[in-house]
Amino acid sequence: MNQVEELERAILARAERLAGEYRERAVRSRDSILREAAERLRLREAREEGIAKALAERTFRQRVQASELKMQTHLDRTRWNLVLGVERRLAERMRAFIEDQVAYDAWLLSLIVEAAGVIESPEIQVAANAHDQRRLFMNWDTVVAALPHDKTATLAPAPEAIDTLGGVLVTSADGRIRVDHTFEGRLERLRPRLQQTILERLLPGGFDTGNLFNG
Repeated sequence: MNQVEELERAILARAERLAGEYRERAVRSRDSILREAAERLRLREAREEGIAKALAERTFRQRVQASELKMQTHLDRTRWNLVLGVERRLAERMRAFIEDQVAYDAWLLSLIVEAAGVIESPEIQVAANAHDQRRLFMNWDTVVAALPHDKTATLAPAPEAIDTLGGVLVTSADGRIRVDHTFEGRLERLRPRLQQTILERLLPGGFDTGNLFNG
């Protein structure tokens, strides 16, 4: 074998080694590119999944909040209707109570005496609706006799009758001190208790109405 042939073989061997090396590099580069592409795809999918999950959670929370608001509105409306129902029943009971003249007159007297003990004034004035004004006028001697010895009372003139279902409004002579013992005034003071009772029992009949009429 001459030197030319040996040189050719050496060149071919070298070319084959270089080709093999390039093929290996190409394979490694391809695998690396594929891995990087797969990782980028995985990260993008994970990011998109996270975004989708966050959007879904936000949408869910919004729907839950909307449902809660709707339910709260419904509960508030139901509570208000229950309160109105109870007040209507109380008004009906009050009208029936007024029909019992003996018991009602005694109740009015107790309200006046109680207010007289609270008001720090020697003179008080009593006002009621037109119907009760007439009843009080007829029994005024009894009212005066029941007052503390250091108190005097006057009955408001007929034109000054107040608009109330029942009860009395007692004031000091100068009008600065007021004790509202009307049905509406007592009901207003009891309203928080009324609403709480409805919330606790969810039944209008659960409201203790005794104090409204008796204490």
